[in-house]
Amino acid sequence: MPAPVRAVARHPSAVLLVAQLVLVLAYPGLDGSTFGRAVVGVVQMLVVLAAVWAVRRTEVLTWVALLLGAPAVVLAVAEAVEPDLGWVVVASAAFHVPFYFFVSYALIRYLFHDEKVTRDELFATGAAFTVVAWGFAYLYAAAQVIWPGSFVGWSSPDASTDLPWFELLYLSFTTLTSVGLSDIYPVVAQARSLVMLEQVAGVFYVALVVARLVGLTRSGAARD
Repeated sequence: MPAPVRAVARHPSAVLLVAQLVLVLAYPGLDGSTFGRAVVGVVQMLVVLAAVWAVRRTEVLTWVALLLGAPAVVLAVAEAVEPDLGWVVVASAAFHVPFYFFVSYALIRYLFHDEKVTRDELFATGAAFTVVAWGFAYLYAAAQVIWPGSFVGWSSPDASTDLPWFELLYLSFTTLTSVGLSDIYPVVAQARSLVMLEQVAGVFYVALVVARLVGLTRSGAARD
């Protein structure tokens, strides 16, 4: 087996994290065409599916990921073709949101499965965080279809049109990291409730997952 393939097999979480960050950088250039949006959606889903399979190879986790991920891949293409069709956006979110949250659960479960901190688990810490941001972005996309005018941003200052998905992803990252730098904000009560849930998720992630890894790393260093 070639060395690059062995490296990918040993560090699937790193592949997931790098792929998601590359897609963040590539999305503005690809979003202008239907083909570009379809490529982004499908590649993202396939990379996440591969990471889940590599990290947690138990039968139950694999089947759940496939049952949620396969329809999500199809709907990612449909959403790329018809991005303004409300029922397509909601249907896509109905599979993407639980899929991404399930992937995050699988990665966190992987982080907590023993008392040792490996290099891949460090990458999984970042990967799980970005996956949660993606899940909330799809949740926000469905929210603005169900409750029109949920969000206000620079492209829709009066909430008269729905915000593009990439702007919602930007809102999700700024909310999850609690940096408070977003020029996009919720104006409908239901949307504000979802944003508050993501704020709580971000705080708990740092308090529970990151703090545990730091503690295990320090205790391992003390034993050495």
